[in-house]
Amino acid sequence: MATLNHWSKELNATFPMLSDYKRVVMRQYGVLGEQSFLANRTTFLIDMDGKIAYIEEGNSSIDPTGAVTACSRLKH
Repeated sequence: MATLNHWSKELNATFPMLSDYKRVVMRQYGVLGEQSFLANRTTFLIDMDGKIAYIEEGNSSIDPTGAVTACSRLKH
């Protein structure tokens, strides 16, 4: 939790971050690497109805620009 708080402050994040040390959510969203047992880098944008509206995978998922752009599209 302390690490998430640090990252949240460093990134000036205005969204919640999840710690999934038991790998439950990683499995549910299909991003758990079978060989590495680590999550593939992925950003999910969940709309107000709880549906996945946008997915960014790989190294580009670290940059929130794609999710921000997707949020703008959802507003319109």
